[in-house]
Amino acid sequence: MNNTFLPAFRPADCSRRHFLAATTCGFGSLALGDLLARQAMASPGTAGLHHPAKAKRVIFLFMHGGPSQVDTFDYKPQLDKDDGKDLPFEAARNISAVPKLLKSPWKFSQHGESGLWASELFPEVARHMDDLCVIRSMHSKGQSHGQAVSMLHTGSDSLIRPSMGAWVSFGLGSENENMPAFMAISPPTAHGGPRNYGSAFLPAKHQATTVGSAGNLGSGRINNTTNENLSATEQRTQLDLIQAMNRHHLSQVGDGPDIEGSIEAFDLAYRMQTMAPGILDFSGESEATQKMYGIGEKETDNFGKQCLVARRLSEAGVRYLQISTGNVWDQHGNLKTGHEKNAKMVDRPIAGLLADLKQRGLLDETLVLWGGEFGRTPIAQGTNGRDHNPQGFTMWLAGGGVKGGLAYGESDDYGYYAAHNRVHMHDLHATMLHLMGVDHERLTYRYSGRDFRLTDIAGNVVHDIIA
Repeated sequence: MNNTFLPAFRPADCSRRHFLAATTCGFGSLALGDLLARQAMASPGTAGLHHPAKAKRVIFLFMHGGPSQVDTFDYKPQLDKDDGKDLPFEAARNISAVPKLLKSPWKFSQHGESGLWASELFPEVARHMDDLCVIRSMHSKGQSHGQAVSMLHTGSDSLIRPSMGAWVSFGLGSENENMPAFMAISPPTAHGGPRNYGSAFLPAKHQATTVGSAGNLGSGRINNTTNENLSATEQRTQLDLIQAMNRHHLSQVGDGPDIEGSIEAFDLAYRMQTMAPGILDFSGESEATQKMYGIGEKETDNFGKQCLVARRLSEAGVRYLQISTGNVWDQHGNLKTGHEKNAKMVDRPIAGLLADLKQRGLLDETLVLWGGEFGRTPIAQGTNGRDHNPQGFTMWLAGGGVKGGLAYGESDDYGYYAAHNRVHMHDLHATMLHLMGVDHERLTYRYSGRDFRLTDIAGNVVHDIIA
């Protein structure tokens, strides 16, 4: 199929006769517009594997708002010693924090055979440090949330580009024809919202299918996969009519990836009716498993359910899953109160996810990625907060072919700038694709006269972290 982009189908392209026929059969009840925007077709990928994959799937735990690296996984004893002193070098531009060093209010300790450091904010995740590859030298573009969130999700801080999950869907497709390749659980609505899990100029079928919103799982239902007003036979008849209209329009315009994507999306939504409800039903999970995720307890129930849904969806063949906390990690003030609340919300569920994947033999083939759009400054903002810091921060990976028990890269003595073995966001994207068997330089899409890729014209695979 030629990758020339064509405009999406518009109501103006449909004749009055076709429109009346469609609405008579309940066109509106199918929520056409929402389906076209949300469904992703389960199908073989366009690019396929370029080399043997170490990871079959990705679960991205997005800590929206930017957790502080010097309060979580990047221990800086010098910061403790120099608490309250002036920063001994120049701060980054556009920082509103005062140049006074602020030590972490939490104690750090070493864990496991690897001796990796973690703060007391994450006592449960700390039990899994021997499975984690902690990158302490991340750096990115974008001082604001909007820029940095976009950079993390799409590889661009200013232009609308396909998201990580969309590229994975485009390149590899789904492992299950009855499930989409890319799903976003409780995706962010702020700082770009849908563009962070959208397909941009890739065919619309590669957008995420969503469950919940803005860090809240809600009812846990996948929209537009059920129709309580019609029987399965009636839905099939209705769907056939709409598909006939789509194919008629396609025959008029010729090659149209978005139209083909909408046809595939409708068929996928119909097939998902038999499989998706069971995946989102926890009744088959043991009490011990649910307890491991913190389900049923006030502080951890919502995020615990998200993590369990992610495990079940990954087992069902969804290639790329994203979970979001909502924009809660942005502690410009009240660092101690905010970070403690946030960590308590996610610590046990994340540890439960890692343990569950491992005991089921899935961790080795599932890449788990944790982090935010940036970190936070080691200098104070106000008296008890920290400002944004894309110059140096921490993310970690587990499973999926990475070396466990490894700390890669270093920030400076205060945790401000990435200093040694620096890893740019493009490098992280390149490494993720490599682990999935995809060469980031070969996963391209021609649009508007040039070839695009997730890593733009940059990105290097960090081979030192690959097992």
